[in-house]
Amino acid sequence: MIARTHRIIASLLLVLFLTTLTRAQPATVPTSGPPATQPGRRGGRGGGPDPNSGPSDVAFEKAGRGGLPDPSFVQKHQSFLDRGKAGPIGVLFLGDSITEGWKNRGAADIFTAHYGQYQPANFGIGGDKTQHVLWRIDNGELDNIHPRVVVLMIGTNNIGDPQEAVYRGVKKIIDEIQSKLPDTKLLLLAIFPRGKDPAADPNVVSMRAKITWVNTQLAKLDDGDKIRYLDFGPKFLDPAGVIQPAIMADALHPTAAGYQIWADAMQPLLDKMMGAGAATMPSQMK
Repeated sequence: MIARTHRIIASLLLVLFLTTLTRAQPATVPTSGPPATQPGRRGGRGGGPDPNSGPSDVAFEKAGRGGLPDPSFVQKHQSFLDRGKAGPIGVLFLGDSITEGWKNRGAADIFTAHYGQYQPANFGIGGDKTQHVLWRIDNGELDNIHPRVVVLMIGTNNIGDPQEAVYRGVKKIIDEIQSKLPDTKLLLLAIFPRGKDPAADPNVVSMRAKITWVNTQLAKLDDGDKIRYLDFGPKFLDPAGVIQPAIMADALHPTAAGYQIWADAMQPLLDKMMGAGAATMPSQMK
């Protein structure tokens, strides 16, 4: 009887010990499958909930689903490399979706009419931040081309960053353009206004204030020669400061009418920077 009691007590102690041990162990972590983000992926960017977050002045490749390189970004980047090899470029447009939008129906005809004489190329990619443009530059988009002028408009997709960070990102792109293309002139465009009506939305007020601050800093980079700054943002606004749908349907991306405003406003300065006979000059450069 005593032996049987001892066996029962020993069994109870063993069960109690195993229960305590199980509760002390952490949940099992899967050992296979990709992480949600991939720190250390090309571009020197760390992890985080947003795979495209990171310092505005540090290059990284645009990430898509699962933190992997965005296929559309990669394809467009390759097409720009091919364009550079295909023939001379007289004027290069570099930027995000607002620049890429010159390829849209309606805007494309305006683009050809105003810039076709200058052997243009459009290196705009929708959604690009300054970081993505820096990666594109670091990965060959400005190699072995000799445009007379680069038209740069970038920064609106960084608007969620502190204003100083937005400026640093744009400034880093400018520095890299000048390093890669020392004989090219830069036509630096102000970040366009965005947000429909500041009177109706305080977020629009703060966003436009940040854009104004960044543009004020960019304007100081105009040296009257190699870098020229141009701000025609007010032309997109009505007298009350509202962006009308006929100009920007989503209060961000120009319609054909908006691109016509851009073309008309920029043409005199671009013509001056291109110079007489510039249309044939790219093929004569080394």
